Amino acid sequence: RFMPLIYEESVRKDALYEVAKKMMTAARTAPKGHGTDNLIIAVAERDVIEAIAAKMKDMVQTGEAAEFFNRDANNILQSDILVLLGTRIKPLGLRNCGLCGFKDCEEKYMHPEHPCAFNTGDLGIAVGSAASVAADARVDNRIMFTVGKAARALNLLGDEAKIIYGIPLSATGKNPFFDRK
Repeated sequence: RFMPLIYEESVRKDALYEVAKKMMTAARTAPKGHGTDNLIIAVAERDVIEAIAAKMKDMVQTGEAAEFFNRDANNILQSDILVLLGTRIKPLGLRNCGLCGFKDCEEKYMHPEHPCAFNTGDLGIAVGSAASVAADARVDNRIMFTVGKAARALNLLGDEAKIIYGIPLSATGKNPFFDRK
């Protein structure tokens, strides 16, 4: 007579994935300097999250990272979905900008690993837009540069992604990304 009940636990991962898709859209449509989009955006699931966490722990063991990378690695293991947002480092060709510390984009081109202020600013705006979508959906999240460092070391977003942030998502009774030890 009654339809079977659908319990929250059985749809949680799908709900997080739907939020992650909206986060990626918000990041993509966030304002960009000079209208130039240099973002690389992806979602990681369990196997990739475990690989990132293992890399984070390895980075501590090899001295490449501080001890708190272990804490963050344990945090992301409590997440089913992780959004990765990265940027290419490509100057926008603006005349006499100098925000990066060089005279102009031509001089900056001689230092390809040095960030362009617009690329990093655009990434920050995109990360904020994505995190706000998660917050609006009442999904626990935390912006983590530690995740991005490991994702970059694993080359998850490709060679062009020079700066990466990760945003793990959780929908449990207690946010695992705060009140951390």
